Amino acid sequence: MRHDWTVDEVAAIYHLPLLELVFRAAQAHRVHHDPTKVQCATLLSIKTGGCSENCGYCSQSAHYKTSLEREQLLGLDTVLDKARAAKAAGSSRFCMGAAWRSVRSGKEFDNVLAMVRGVAALDLEVCVTLGMLTDDQALALKEAGLTAYNHNLDTSEDHYPNVVTTHTYQERLDTLGRVAKAGLHACCGGILGLGETARDRCSLLATLAHLDPHPESVPINVLVPIEGTPLADAPPVDPLDVVRSVATARIVLPGSRVRLSAGRSTLSHEAQALCFLAGANSIFLGERLLTTPQAPADDDRDLLGRLGLVGA
Repeated sequence: MRHDWTVDEVAAIYHLPLLELVFRAAQAHRVHHDPTKVQCATLLSIKTGGCSENCGYCSQSAHYKTSLEREQLLGLDTVLDKARAAKAAGSSRFCMGAAWRSVRSGKEFDNVLAMVRGVAALDLEVCVTLGMLTDDQALALKEAGLTAYNHNLDTSEDHYPNVVTTHTYQERLDTLGRVAKAGLHACCGGILGLGETARDRCSLLATLAHLDPHPESVPINVLVPIEGTPLADAPPVDPLDVVRSVATARIVLPGSRVRLSAGRSTLSHEAQALCFLAGANSIFLGERLLTTPQAPADDDRDLLGRLGLVGA
């Protein structure tokens, strides 16, 4: 475990010949994890659309005209029904996302705390992503039984202003600091395909590795272009670049779960198999990931079964 990776050191790993990189990542993976097990999680949008932030990839931003319909916060019973269904389908972690800039203390936050308590009572790990937090809110979530708080950095600090201008990179880091201070696990990763360079990807991984402790889980997302957003016409990401990013993350963040997240359905089974070999050990189940489509559950079960991987 290191917290002093330089961008140059990470880049040297990232640019290794691909098969050598995957081999080294597979070795690191076996030191820290059971290579036959993949954690399955489900992510539910509990409050959809109308977000005040201008993230250039997001269908939920109020700044862009997309086909998404705005929805209010879901009721507790609806959320718990979804959590029970997720558990029955094989998920061990239930994640809830709300399209907010930051959490507002009051009735809505109290409702989220009730959701956290209810999902935790189902013997599921619980993760939420609600935007920026205060210290008191982070502690309240911890006391309610929250396992992890998701707050992605998306890309490098240098490239970030090209993607988002309504909040700063430092605000993201400050929230992650509050999460750690409250004793919560951090779920923090990035998105491939935002117009970033390979060095931006390496810089993001170096930043994640500087966090102490390292994030408990690191989502590797692939951009799903949304019509009406500034990145609607972004070129597709080379699947082998996804493998390369997963492998580098595994070496630099050896103890973290590396989660194949948004955009996984754009990868062939063969590309996903390479990602699992390179150290990915978590996926999202379900036919939607917040607002973007995913592979059908039967397809995922077939893939895991053919690879000899077991949900955990």
